[in-house]
Amino acid sequence: MKLILGSASPRRRDLLAQIGVHPDEIRPADIDETPEQGERPLAYVQRMAAEKARAIAADDAALILTADTIVACGLRILGKPTDAAQAADYLKLLGGRRHRVTTAMTLRRGAKITTRSVTTSVKMKRLSDQELSQYIQSKEWQGKAGGYAIQGIASAFIPFISGSYTNVVGLPLAEAATLLASAQYPVSFDGTCS
Repeated sequence: MKLILGSASPRRRDLLAQIGVHPDEIRPADIDETPEQGERPLAYVQRMAAEKARAIAADDAALILTADTIVACGLRILGKPTDAAQAADYLKLLGGRRHRVTTAMTLRRGAKITTRSVTTSVKMKRLSDQELSQYIQSKEWQGKAGGYAIQGIASAFIPFISGSYTNVVGLPLAEAATLLASAQYPVSFDGTCS
């Protein structure tokens, strides 16, 4: 069974490899990721994952797995910062409070689409000016929802997490394995995929 991963994220590929899943193809979807007026974070992330799956052309026998991860502070969606100033604004907003990280995954075969989402609660400490400056200079924030990567330097800023750690990295593995298994895709935990 052919699996197409609709994501350019190397983190998602690495996470899938941890459960023995190695996509046959990587085909990132090119879609407009602008939130709709008044769109809530959960509705937005689910719509993005589904739209990505629909945008990838494939024969009906192939499985297409797409995902989208967002950081939400209240009803505000914090996507990938466009520049260092926006990344700093995001980190200041998140500092000293809890926020939610949600990943929606969509699995498509032909016209059948299944979407699942996972939300994790995360608390970031309030960053000192020096910590903020050093983190921005590291450029680790680039391409990361909310302006940080929990699996990198920013792990030193996170005193609390409730829920799936791999979700915050970019793909909740327990739920991804269940979603793939529901489509009879072989998931192997011995490092191989048969």
